Amino acid sequence: MNSPPSSGAASSAAAVGGVFTHPLLEPNPNGSNTLKAFGNIFIAIVGAGVLGLPYIFMKAGWLTSLILIFSVASLSYRCMMLLILTRRHLQNNNPNNTNLNSFGDLGFAICGSSGRFAVDIMIVLTQSSFCIGYLIFISNTLKSTNYIWGLFPFQLGLNAIPSLTHLAPLSIFADLVQIIAMTDVIVNDVMVLSNGVNLPIENAIGGLSTFVYGLGVAMYSFEGAAMALPLEFEMKDKRKFSKVLAITIGLVSLLYGLFGIMSYFAFGAETRDIITTNMGNGITSIMIRLGLCVNLFFTLPLMMNPVYEVLERRFWNGEYCLWIRFLLVMLICLAASYIPNFSDFLSFVGSSICCVLGFVLPALFHYLAFKDEMDWRGALADATIVVLGITVCITGTWSSLSRSFS
Repeated sequence: MNSPPSSGAASSAAAVGGVFTHPLLEPNPNGSNTLKAFGNIFIAIVGAGVLGLPYIFMKAGWLTSLILIFSVASLSYRCMMLLILTRRHLQNNNPNNTNLNSFGDLGFAICGSSGRFAVDIMIVLTQSSFCIGYLIFISNTLKSTNYIWGLFPFQLGLNAIPSLTHLAPLSIFADLVQIIAMTDVIVNDVMVLSNGVNLPIENAIGGLSTFVYGLGVAMYSFEGAAMALPLEFEMKDKRKFSKVLAITIGLVSLLYGLFGIMSYFAFGAETRDIITTNMGNGITSIMIRLGLCVNLFFTLPLMMNPVYEVLERRFWNGEYCLWIRFLLVMLICLAASYIPNFSDFLSFVGSSICCVLGFVLPALFHYLAFKDEMDWRGALADATIVVLGITVCITGTWSSLSRSFS
């Protein structure tokens, strides 16, 4: 664990808008280097949500979808950095704040036990839901829930790894698989487009209900706020984190946009909610599906790390607990076995839980930490994100539930 920076050595928050200059953070010699940090951030963001992006382009319109992707990407970067800046501010102003290594710690430092409890619930629900979605996709792709339990022993082993740094080699491998799979899908799209299909260019903008649906899925696809603090903490040179984060999110948004628009233009009105189901049953299609399954398989333990941090802190005094991890893996597998509809589940999670955790809480905590120093522009920026997040959460959840029960 790093020693807290002294107030004399660290930079302080600027008065206007709570803008924060880089403090003199001590490097962590045992942490992740820049490449490993890039791999962890990339895999923390890219997951099963990418498979539903072409469907957004069909439902919400390709132009609307592109705007949504880049807007949510920018807002996600902003909110993740709000968490980092809030932690640095609290540590610089109070040398006793040395244990702000998680989202829950930050909530406790700002709002007490209620802040930690709110964050803990949202993290457990969000990260667990992601992992359930991963297993649902794997079982649907392999045509049987029996594969969930066949992979169960291997997940026990991966989830027993205690440190994100130790998971970095797996994350980099999974990144490569993800990129290869997405590249193969795009190549297949190009082959389909080269046959002279009619591009659905006229479907540029959809209706309001599909806009809300698309916004929810985009938020699901970019959710990674819970990983921001532990990933920055694990990095050797924390001063480079904001740049690495910006580059990674920018690259992800470009990949998402290309992946979505190419796949939609290739299949048009026939685009399905999981794009791999459009690929047929050839050898290439099978390899793509297996590649995505491998990626999600190795992503699962990384995404479960914040859940372990929460429950081990609450029930095991913050110490590593193997049986809690094993129990959670079993519960995740059980839930995935009884939730068959992948797209509805993805839409609901993105429209509700991800919105609160990824946008509302970071902006709220930043405002509470900087309210005595920021001007009205900074306060308005944070308030806008909070109000927007709550509005999207209410409308998106209602829309998702209405579709599920209609």
